[in-house]
Amino acid sequence: MGGIEYASVVDHPLDEVFAWHTRAGAMPRLVPPWQPMTVVAETPSLANGQAVLGLPAGLRWIAQHDPAVYDPPYRFADALSSRGLRSLPPHVIGRWRHTHDFADAGQGRTRVRDRVDTTVPGVMLRPTFVYRHRQLADDLAAHRDAAQAGRGPMVVAVTGASGLVGAALTAMLTSGGHRVVKLVRRNAIRADERQWDPRRPAADLLSGVDAVVHLAGASIAGRFTASHRAAIRESRIEPTRRLAELAAAGGDGPRAFVSASAIGFYGCDRGDAVLCEDSSRGDGFLADVVAQWEAATAPAAEAGLRVVTVRTGIVQAAAGGTLRLMRPLFTAGLGGRLGTGRQWVSWIGLDDLLDVYYRALWDDRTSGPVNAVAPDSVRNADYTATLAAVLHRPAVLPVPSVGPRLLLGAQGARELAEADQRVLPTRLAAVGHRFRHPQLADALAHQLGHGAAAT
Repeated sequence: MGGIEYASVVDHPLDEVFAWHTRAGAMPRLVPPWQPMTVVAETPSLANGQAVLGLPAGLRWIAQHDPAVYDPPYRFADALSSRGLRSLPPHVIGRWRHTHDFADAGQGRTRVRDRVDTTVPGVMLRPTFVYRHRQLADDLAAHRDAAQAGRGPMVVAVTGASGLVGAALTAMLTSGGHRVVKLVRRNAIRADERQWDPRRPAADLLSGVDAVVHLAGASIAGRFTASHRAAIRESRIEPTRRLAELAAAGGDGPRAFVSASAIGFYGCDRGDAVLCEDSSRGDGFLADVVAQWEAATAPAAEAGLRVVTVRTGIVQAAAGGTLRLMRPLFTAGLGGRLGTGRQWVSWIGLDDLLDVYYRALWDDRTSGPVNAVAPDSVRNADYTATLAAVLHRPAVLPVPSVGPRLLLGAQGARELAEADQRVLPTRLAAVGHRFRHPQLADALAHQLGHGAAAT
């Protein structure tokens, strides 16, 4: 039988739950990362607007909202529609009508029910709705933490807003009622954009902004050639310094400056040493770059702004990073440990990373370096075994060290693929931070569509 009905109870009031769905960013937060689908345009109205989703080969999924059943805060519905030739092929699935129902469940809770009338078998749809309901509950919990701390709506300037982390963070903030100003290097063409020249930022770039999240920087993935190392360094240190100087200029600018950083600060070969934010800097190219990168935020700190540098571990995201590269290999049953498999992997789920950035924005107790890693570091052999188990595949083919060295070169392999760092989120633990996915299996299952059913 086709179609599905899926329900769960979230620990948040009815009006709040419905309002979350009406805001920009809600749809990107609900589209599962393992599906070949992206949000091209969100609907301007749940009453009668259209949403556009991108599919492979340039195809489009058009979701037309139905004004006849729109009943806030209890119901809205959308159906598969057409707009141009690229939206016709999806109709091969037949009908698709999705009704979203919300009901007061008492004690400040809401029952959320999704009903999809379609020819698609329900067993194929279930992982999507398990994911959606958990995203909704966890995002609302993060916003409640901020509200209980007394933080109201913020205006947040974000660099790197089109990247993996930046796009997800932007959607999370806007769906939570905050305003995001995207700092873009091209000409600003949207109302939520401002043009940013990293070498000479305009004097009014941060006017009216409460906080800055600085994520921009060239990818570190690749062979560590002289040109690649230069790109990594030059895209981080001087742009960060210039932006921090601008933030420090005062006026109606930001009160908090949050910058990306990396656990590369600790060096690539720390063995079994347990590393916290007060641990010594390590050796190597990335350790040097990260130290200079963090030091570049000094103008903002010296001017009295609260500065947080988010030392990020290996991000687990189906749509990007190492997990995206490894998934096809493991799905084919060709994955396995790297080298001896003894090296420590300090990881974090994408949504948990967003929560760390969010806390850095609203929690005045956070400042300085903050390790953005899950509390459960694992060895490489355990990581690969867990990934294989989540995908229901074996992990019996170890990858010899020569493999990464062919792809990344000796230095790249040593500092990236073979890095051995056991990092703990000590400062997050000190402020009682709650992780959505503290265990690796749960984080991977959520990202890859193998999550447990909601109650």
